[in-house]
Amino acid sequence: MNAHLLARSAYASAATPTRTTRGTEYEIFARVTHRLNAAGRGDGDFIALAGALHDNRTLWTALAADVALETNALPKSLRAQIFYLSEFTTQHTRRILAGEAGADVLIDINTAMMRGLRNEGDPA
Repeated sequence: MNAHLLARSAYASAATPTRTTRGTEYEIFARVTHRLNAAGRGDGDFIALAGALHDNRTLWTALAADVALETNALPKSLRAQIFYLSEFTTQHTRRILAGEAGADVLIDINTAMMRGLRNEGDPA
């Protein structure tokens, strides 16, 4: 690798836009929700569905852990609602894996969260 390529690669990251925390959270929700949507409406690929459900549950578990902290800056009522949605997601995921439910509800919840992160949600 020559000096010119090294210089280009060193300054290339400076051109990358800076993401806010909300933007990062939105991106994670978007990716997980896209995978849920594709696997839930796909050709019955259970492995893809189980993987998407796992990633979604991991996301919601991380959110629950975050809102459970007293140092979390969100209002307590919102923190409680997010924690409840995490519990619901875990329970509904079990039902999906057992073949008793579909992923549409989880997709709707994630989409609502994405709207909230983009400040498009209805004020509650």
